[in-house]
Amino acid sequence: MKGRTNRVSSLAKGPLRWSFSLSLSCVTLHNLRGLVIIGRRRPELLISVQHARTSILEYFSLLPPEHVTLWEAATRVLAQEVVAGHDVPPFRNSAMDGYAVRGADVTAASRSAPVRLRVVAQVAAGALAEREVGPGEAVRIMTGAPMPDGADAVVRFEDTSELWPVGERPATPIVAICQAVPPWENVRAAGEDLREGEAVLPSGTLLRPAHLGVLASLGWGRLPVVRRPRVAILATGDELVNADAPLEAGKIRNSNETTMAALVAQAGGEPLPLGIARDNVESLSAKLREGLAAGVDLFLTSAGVSVGDYDIVKEVLAAEGEMTFWQVAIKPGKPLAFGLLNHESRRVPLLGLPGNPVAAMVAFHVFAQPAIRLMGGRVPLFPPVYQARLLDSIENSGRRHYMRARYSRAEDGTLEVATRGSGVRVQGSGILSSMVWANCFVVVPETVNSLPVGATVEIEPFVWVEEDV
Repeated sequence: MKGRTNRVSSLAKGPLRWSFSLSLSCVTLHNLRGLVIIGRRRPELLISVQHARTSILEYFSLLPPEHVTLWEAATRVLAQEVVAGHDVPPFRNSAMDGYAVRGADVTAASRSAPVRLRVVAQVAAGALAEREVGPGEAVRIMTGAPMPDGADAVVRFEDTSELWPVGERPATPIVAICQAVPPWENVRAAGEDLREGEAVLPSGTLLRPAHLGVLASLGWGRLPVVRRPRVAILATGDELVNADAPLEAGKIRNSNETTMAALVAQAGGEPLPLGIARDNVESLSAKLREGLAAGVDLFLTSAGVSVGDYDIVKEVLAAEGEMTFWQVAIKPGKPLAFGLLNHESRRVPLLGLPGNPVAAMVAFHVFAQPAIRLMGGRVPLFPPVYQARLLDSIENSGRRHYMRARYSRAEDGTLEVATRGSGVRVQGSGILSSMVWANCFVVVPETVNSLPVGATVEIEPFVWVEEDV
């Protein structure tokens, strides 16, 4: 066995491309940048997390815009700047139900000495006053109604007294004003909210309910948004059955498809579940062709990328396109593959995730999520990073470890984080229920072998966690 050499090449594109010779007795490397060496007697060469992510993101760019209705625009990304085409509100209007008056007429009004005014008109929201307000006159007005000419203030109904019997309104009723109001009291100015020509929303805005309300007030019925990335999701394995299927001996349910579809939607993508590909080239190739025909922007496969007898994703990827790299110095999730599928004039990226459900979620968090966000115009691409005090000790083994954990606020307001608790007894990559308990990853660098209780660590909260850090 001594001196026998395996040749591996063409692992990455451009500045990340390298080749190396590996034997049991020595390692010869060409371009070490981006490689992580694990082990001494049988060294294992893996691409670093940072270089893997950089290499992947080189293949993605912002997608073109499409026009959707305002009703469809929630959580979409605005593809152009919005400038106010008119004032909002477009006219001066009443902020209260009451009487529109001339402020000069009621400067001395009080409960003990009310000022009497003739009510000459009434105006409701959506209507216009029939006449202007002259000295000694008032117009009964409702909230949102245009202010009549001549009036510069509104007195609330609560601060008036109508001087006629109920049900016997005279031709020219009299109202007693019991409260002085200065000019422009209870009046909304034209353009008080937005002025014509004002920049309202920048391109790239993630549209929330308030944004949509503003757009509606400006007359936008349809608007340009960044197209959602279409992401094909494909689980592989003869052992898989659908989520609603009865379990037979040796079978497990396809949980990865459901999890990945939800994660894709959370990242702003449009998931296209393709079901299950069996452990043969024909089944996998047929599923990939189905996704290509649907015009997807990215494939996410789970399982089939390790070194087992039935791990065929790498084989099919190499035959149908180009495999850019395989195996990353990450835990969990080392057997990660990335490449490009050829389809007509396009090359469609494929990210081969591990089959273990937690490893698949970690790989999605680190690699797929920023790619989907980049295509969809969502910023920032990467989750925020916070520092927290570690509540239990950690051991590591040469890879960047994304440990399931739960953060909380200590009594002094600082963040603290536990990697073990009622929901996590061990950090096995197949324990999906632990992701229900966890709300973040503790990120342990590949250069760190151990961390004691009380150490300061970096955490990345899950994007779907609602608690504020």
